[in-house]
Amino acid sequence: MSPKTLIFIPTYNERDNVGPMCEQILALGLDADLLFMDDGSPDGTGQLLDGLAAKHGRVRVVHRAGKAGIGSAHKAGIELAYDEGYERLVTLDCDFTHRPEMIPQFLDRSETADAVVGSRYLETGSLPGWSALRKSLTTLGHVLTKNMLGISQDATGAFRAYNLTTIRRDLFDLVLSNGYAFFFESMLVLQRNGLAIAEIPITLPARTYGSSKMTVEEVRRSVATLMTLFIQDQTNPGRFRPGKTSVVLDPGLVDPQNWNEYWDAKSAKTAAVYDLAAALYRNTILKRRLESTITSEFQRGARLLHAGCGGGPVDANLHQQVRITAVDISPSALDFYRRSNPDAEEVRHADIMDLPFPNDSFDGAYNLGVVEHFDRPQLTKVFSELRRVLKPNGKLVVFWPHAHGTSVTALGAAHWLLNDVLHQSVRLHPPEVSLVHSAREAAELLASGGFDLKSYEFGPKDLFVQAKIVATCQ
Repeated sequence: MSPKTLIFIPTYNERDNVGPMCEQILALGLDADLLFMDDGSPDGTGQLLDGLAAKHGRVRVVHRAGKAGIGSAHKAGIELAYDEGYERLVTLDCDFTHRPEMIPQFLDRSETADAVVGSRYLETGSLPGWSALRKSLTTLGHVLTKNMLGISQDATGAFRAYNLTTIRRDLFDLVLSNGYAFFFESMLVLQRNGLAIAEIPITLPARTYGSSKMTVEEVRRSVATLMTLFIQDQTNPGRFRPGKTSVVLDPGLVDPQNWNEYWDAKSAKTAAVYDLAAALYRNTILKRRLESTITSEFQRGARLLHAGCGGGPVDANLHQQVRITAVDISPSALDFYRRSNPDAEEVRHADIMDLPFPNDSFDGAYNLGVVEHFDRPQLTKVFSELRRVLKPNGKLVVFWPHAHGTSVTALGAAHWLLNDVLHQSVRLHPPEVSLVHSAREAAELLASGGFDLKSYEFGPKDLFVQAKIVATCQ
């Protein structure tokens, strides 16, 4: 039995094309249904489609109230395909730049790939009749998506086939764009989730009828979305993956420092440069230092507590080495964490001064850039609670920002520029009230909570940003 297949075509002002397109697809003799989705075309396209649906039993029409965006239409078509149990979905434009006779090739290729895309960049001469300007814009889009998002395939075209039996439905929930950016955002999501994406070379002639619907404003929005996706991919890669691990929430938990507000505001444009700089530091320096420290201090399979985990992108490679339970007081941070770390053993909503675990639960605990946000009495509570849940021979690893660190100087200058000069009222991070000054100070604070300082390191290995501290239970 052949897979249940849907061919989907969104339309807007395609009066001259829908009839020939419908007839050519039906003439292929495929065991497939044909769905047109019209966005209230003022040229009468919708009425013509109703006539075609009345004439052909496998043709359907969905009418939407108005023009809501090409990406919005594709998302609606994909949802309908999942809702009605289709196993294969082919999407294409109605202007004959996508040749309907190629649909069987896309369906055949989807037997061995999760998604199939038509590519304009596999063969020369694929854009006959296109103006130099339009060719340049198309090529620029490919260069940008390839180099900024790492998508090697043709990411901006609509001629595609999806194997809905192998693509999780919730992946498409991660695609937020409703315009043309839907195409490269959806490709980014599919790629980041490890799906097999195949390409078929296609030739795109100039439109048979009508004119391109890509406006200057749509180009501007697409470029803005591309920049946003690039920043998100660098600062929060888990944004493009669904979390396998659920978050256990405590509805009675109070967050006096409003950490959830901080995480909800992380996409603010004023913080983009800060987020990129922080991501660069995390990915090139901090992540490697953490992995090296955890590997050297703990045995394989050790059960560790990441106390104040935040978004947790640095944990991604550790789950093959140790078993991590992540806790944070912000539900939004935990949502980031579970997407970045689908292999985490447990993700819990908790206050690190009142942990919901029995005594002696963990072999070790660690945090990065957390303790500096608590005053000294609070730090005693934090360390005492961590000591309680650690086994007698347990270790604590803390990456503690230094009072004279390069990041402190840089952020101070950034806040001065944004707030005192530009009057933006921006706070790039919550207040840091307990930056560490020395090994002696760290030893005193750790001792107040039941730990002995084992090692203290502050220097050029992380560009003089944080002191790496290892402590053992007293």
